[in-house]
Amino acid sequence: MSERNVTRYPVMPLRDIVLFPGMIAPLVVGRKNSIRALEYAMEQRSLIFLVTQKDAGTDDPLSKDLYRCGVLASVIQLLRLPDGTIKALVEGKRRAAVSAYTEFSDFLRADVYDLPDTDTANPELPAYTNELRHIFEEYAKISRKKIPTEIIKAAAVMEHPVRLVDLISAHVQLQTEEKQELLETVSLLERLRRTVEILYREIEIDELEKSIDVKVRKRLADNQRNYYLGEKVKEIQQEMGQGADDHSELQEALDKKELPEAVREKVTREMSKLKAMPPMSAESTVLRNYLDTIISLPWKEKTEVKIDIEEAETILDQDHYGLKKAKERILEYLAVQAQVEKIRGPILCLVGPPGVGKTSVCKSIARAMNRKFVRLSLGGVRDEAEIRGHRRTYIGALPGKIIHSMQKAEVINPVFCLDEVDKMSVDFRGDPSSALLEVLDPEQNSAFNDHYLDLDYDLSEVFFIATANNLHGIPLPLQDRMEIIHLSGYTEEEKLRIAQDYLAPKQLERNGFAEDDIIFSEEAVLEIVRRYTREAGVRDMERTIASICRKVARERLQHKELEKKYQLSDESVAKYLGVPKHRYGLAEKRDEIGLVTGLAWTEVGGELLQIETALMLGTGRMTVTGKLGEVMQESAQAALAYVRSRSMRLGLDVGFYQKVDIHVHVPEGAIPKDGPSAGITIATSIVSALLKVPVDRQLAMTGEITLRGRVLPIGGLTEKLLAARRGGITRVILPKENERNLADVPEKVRNSLEIFFVEHVDEVLSRALLLREGEELFREITLESIYHDVSLSAHNTPAQSLGH
Repeated sequence: MSERNVTRYPVMPLRDIVLFPGMIAPLVVGRKNSIRALEYAMEQRSLIFLVTQKDAGTDDPLSKDLYRCGVLASVIQLLRLPDGTIKALVEGKRRAAVSAYTEFSDFLRADVYDLPDTDTANPELPAYTNELRHIFEEYAKISRKKIPTEIIKAAAVMEHPVRLVDLISAHVQLQTEEKQELLETVSLLERLRRTVEILYREIEIDELEKSIDVKVRKRLADNQRNYYLGEKVKEIQQEMGQGADDHSELQEALDKKELPEAVREKVTREMSKLKAMPPMSAESTVLRNYLDTIISLPWKEKTEVKIDIEEAETILDQDHYGLKKAKERILEYLAVQAQVEKIRGPILCLVGPPGVGKTSVCKSIARAMNRKFVRLSLGGVRDEAEIRGHRRTYIGALPGKIIHSMQKAEVINPVFCLDEVDKMSVDFRGDPSSALLEVLDPEQNSAFNDHYLDLDYDLSEVFFIATANNLHGIPLPLQDRMEIIHLSGYTEEEKLRIAQDYLAPKQLERNGFAEDDIIFSEEAVLEIVRRYTREAGVRDMERTIASICRKVARERLQHKELEKKYQLSDESVAKYLGVPKHRYGLAEKRDEIGLVTGLAWTEVGGELLQIETALMLGTGRMTVTGKLGEVMQESAQAALAYVRSRSMRLGLDVGFYQKVDIHVHVPEGAIPKDGPSAGITIATSIVSALLKVPVDRQLAMTGEITLRGRVLPIGGLTEKLLAARRGGITRVILPKENERNLADVPEKVRNSLEIFFVEHVDEVLSRALLLREGEELFREITLESIYHDVSLSAHNTPAQSLGH
């Protein structure tokens, strides 16, 4: 292969133009370096290397900004213009490629070598040449940029394929990159083939554009016709008093409403449909209602949130006593919002017994944050469409309760209370709790899709608070999306404060009394709490106070003593409320055999649970009564199994259970009871009955039992300890693993009870059973005697033979 002949020439970069060999072109040159390069070429009678720059926006291109292939051209003429620019006439001579660029201070130079054409003797060349000449004639007829007649004539008679293809390439309207590609194609056959393809493509695009133009003109004509007819219909409707005014009012309301872009497009389409419909059609009414719904929804309107931590804390404390965890979480959210421009609305779930203030604290949160408040009761909701709405294809379709509540709120950032979220049910119409998954997921609720709206609605700025009495009715996926805050029942001290500071003043005002007309003493309130109400919350206590107010009002009117003041004491409470409903103090007057006090959790708080065992001569049958659930019955079986396994240590005959029937009963038999936490209570009751040893009446206990006698942890600790304190219990036995939960129990409750933590039922029996002085509960029994008594004789024989 021969070596390339490399020669150095001045370089002039070109913007948005590719010069081909044989092409004469006028160039207006303004860049200093380019002017100097042209002048140098003119003075030296040298050729100049014209090369296109990759980016036309680069004012001072360097070597890296230029293509590697260009054309060597001669400078025919230079004309200096008054503004300092030069008009140059240049003629392309031949293709050349750059070996290396050299940057000088005056202008750029390049070492270039010629790029001769290849495939010049290919037998297909004549055919491609004729095809190119023919297709160029067609292209010249349709080209929007008029091709000079002399070029068309020259191409028609030109026989030389190299000059023909370069001439046509120079005058076809193409992108700079595509022209550069043709320039760099050295194979003559490939260059011809590529140019023919480009011309066919351009002709096809032109035909397609003409077809589109025809369709557009026709559509415009149809639109003009429809507009004319539409205007006539409007005039007719105005004369008849129909529709037009309604449409204009609706359009005006839509124009004023701030809407997201996607919603605006949808509304515009629906409005166009409405205008084209007869006013009396059923579909017109459906569409009108749909547009009214969109107008009434808040899309961008929001309440300006006032962030003042101290004031918010004051408002929360004014409205509610206690509820420390819920208040802390709200104040934390406000603190973060003060530091961040936009924060996703938290999704809280307040779980606690009825009457502890879950729903009312939601209103206080809205007031503390200066937000609007909406409440949606989910109790009894069983249809998924109540959450997501019905599709507009159904007759009488409406949006779901979420969207309806947002209409009432009128802003996109209210405090939204989902009340009784655990009371939803499932049937053949769907599962509403599953529909709530999208609403309560911070990652998804920015694009909540209601079936009726069929648009994405942003719920991300809503402060959702759900309330529930227990978590059993809430599906686990839904629980996972919420921050659970447990609210315990109130202590006696808290109820006293709530009654005196909140409930009594409220009821006095409602019943028309002045603040000092009826004074509830501490003794009177405690009497109401202890003997007339038994609840975790304060709802029943409020009703009882309201009842006293009504009776006092009647008494004042009957005796015509309208100015009389009343001072209520614990003795006078019975006068207005009658016989006490509940017994206060210890459940039992004395220590009994087989009777043990347990602690139970219910949806309305903690309760004391009496468990009693009776023994009768029999055949070893065990009976469990008191409307007990399956889990509690199994706990009784496990307790008996533990007692049987401990019979020798307890001083019982190994076959005791075969001679007696054991009856375990849990009083208040009409009330269903279930759960494993009564295990140690049942075991203690059975042991007490068998040993005829009384149980400490001032002691209560709770804990699950295993066959090996281990005591497992339980739930509802706070409620159970509150019940113990309420019932006059002074000592409580708890599982050792629940020691970590004691921090959640109010300090006054902890301090008022002596709490024992146990790991084994043996410890429970030692503390619960009241043995006589010097008497021991457990006996020392050798391991051999235990195995001898409980092993099968068939298993003993091999062991004896191994011993010899």
